[in-house]
Amino acid sequence: MTAPLIIAVDGPAASGKGTIAARLAATYGLPHLDTGLLYRAVGLGVLDSGGSLDDEAAAEAVARALDASHLVDTDRLTGRDAGEAASRVAGYPGVRAALLAFQKTFAGQPGGAVLDGRDIGTVIAPEAQAKLYVTASPEVRSLRRWKQLTGRGEVIAYDDMLADIVRRDERDAGRGAAPMVQAQDAVLLDTTDMDIETAFDAARRIVEAARVRHGL
Repeated sequence: MTAPLIIAVDGPAASGKGTIAARLAATYGLPHLDTGLLYRAVGLGVLDSGGSLDDEAAAEAVARALDASHLVDTDRLTGRDAGEAASRVAGYPGVRAALLAFQKTFAGQPGGAVLDGRDIGTVIAPEAQAKLYVTASPEVRSLRRWKQLTGRGEVIAYDDMLADIVRRDERDAGRGAAPMVQAQDAVLLDTTDMDIETAFDAARRIVEAARVRHGL
């Protein structure tokens, strides 16, 4: 039986980690989970029920009821409101506990998996054979996200997008429960000056080096 290959791709918003993770999954024939969608789905679930994002108990209840069917509407889940809501609820220990088993089960599939998020290499799958921390400057990440959202018809000023990105970075890095941090054994991939093809090629080479190290 082929040994499993778990690829952990962490990093801040709009760094390119989601696109890189999806392409790595396709390249290696592995299932892919964008774990950020879980928190976005919880945030939207709270709002859709008329609740408050400040209500930890309500957010935990939504998280415990979450299943794969809640991850289908990717356009809405990748919208600006969903991203802000996700960052709000992701700091709640109850929400993280409810989603932890879901993510660990996904990572533990027999052949392996690719997961991207903010704490994959440190909390969800510290045993991952390949770990990447994908980042870029706040200005470049804001521009990427601004182009994505305005291209879908959303109206937002670039300066507001930059402020959102900086605020989310501070919240994600400073939260008490599983903060966003680079795992000690993760390889840093700064995509500030890279297009997606260059970034993906660099990521693939990082994974290949990890496979060699682990004899996979």
